[in-house]
Amino acid sequence: MEFERDRNFLIGRFKSIGFALKGALKLITTEHSIMVQTSIGALMVIAGFYFHISHVEWMIQTLAIGFVLGVEGINTAVEKVADFIHPEFHKKIGFIKDIAAGAVFFAALTAVVIGCMIYIPKI
Repeated sequence: MEFERDRNFLIGRFKSIGFALKGALKLITTEHSIMVQTSIGALMVIAGFYFHISHVEWMIQTLAIGFVLGVEGINTAVEKVADFIHPEFHKKIGFIKDIAAGAVFFAALTAVVIGCMIYIPKI
């Protein structure tokens, strides 16, 4: 089956945005890890308003939140693909999923360090 080429650039971009929003909504509404990370991100935004963080701190905090959510989304996609390809337990699939989870750990740890650097001096 050959895919039809989208000849209208602008319509294609709007479709892409729609698919991205649909994917983000699916992540936020179905994946518990994303729900937790989104909740923590929301708490950090509230803390930012409460502590009146600077523009630079807002930028860094926003990047950290987006980084964690993005890596968590990629981790979820890796897990879903791995489960689809090999539904029963397999040592190599487990290794791949552990690596993807490790990437989330590094992103989350980085966000925690950034949060500490921003908020500890204000407390």
